[in-house]
Amino acid sequence: MRLARRDVAGLLVALAVAALCARLGFWQLDRLRQRRERNAVTRAALGLPLLEATGALTLDSARGRRLHARGVYDYAGERLWRPRAYEGVPGVALITPVKLADGSAVLVDRGWAPSPDAYHIDQRAYREPDTADVVGIGMAAPRGRGDIDPAKLRDSLPYPLLPFILQQLPPSTALHRLVSSARRFPTWATAPTSPTRSSGSVLP
Repeated sequence: MRLARRDVAGLLVALAVAALCARLGFWQLDRLRQRRERNAVTRAALGLPLLEATGALTLDSARGRRLHARGVYDYAGERLWRPRAYEGVPGVALITPVKLADGSAVLVDRGWAPSPDAYHIDQRAYREPDTADVVGIGMAAPRGRGDIDPAKLRDSLPYPLLPFILQQLPPSTALHRLVSSARRFPTWATAPTSPTRSSGSVLP
C-alpha cells in the first residue's frame, strides 16, 4: 500500500519529534549526572577542614571550601548585589569587605535584606560590630547577573582583594538574627548557604 504524500510527511515529522524527545531525554540525564558529580565534589570539599582566608589563598583553593575569615568590616567599601528577590519579595544582598590581618581583604556576602525597590536600602540598619569572625563558602564571582566582582573593585579599594566571594553561613552572622527577628526574612534567602539545594541542582 502506497502512502499519500501527506501521510509520508506526517510520518517524517513524527519520527523527527520522537528523535528530538529521545535526544532531550539523554541530555537531561547527562545534566543530572553532571549535577550529581558536582554535588559530590562539593560535599567532599565541605567535609575538609576549614581554610583560613589570607592574601595567599587562590580561587582554585577556595572554591567550594568552607573558609574562616577574621578581621574588621569595612562598611565604607560595602556594595549591594541588586536585585535579589526572595519568594517574590524584592531585596538586595550586602557584600562587605573584611580587612584581614595581613593587609588584604575578602568580600563577604553577609546575606539578603528586603528593599521595596530592590535597589535602595538603609545600609546602616544592617551593620554588625566592626570585628568580623566569619565562616562561609568560597565562591567564584560573579555568581550571577549584577553580582559584585572582586576583580573590578581592585582599583577602587585601598587594599588587595582576594579573588572570590565568601558566602557567609547563617550561624556565624549577627545580621541573620537581626533581619530574621526584625523583618522576618532570612538573610540567606537568595544567596546560597549551602552549595546544594537538592541532588538535582547546584546553587550558583
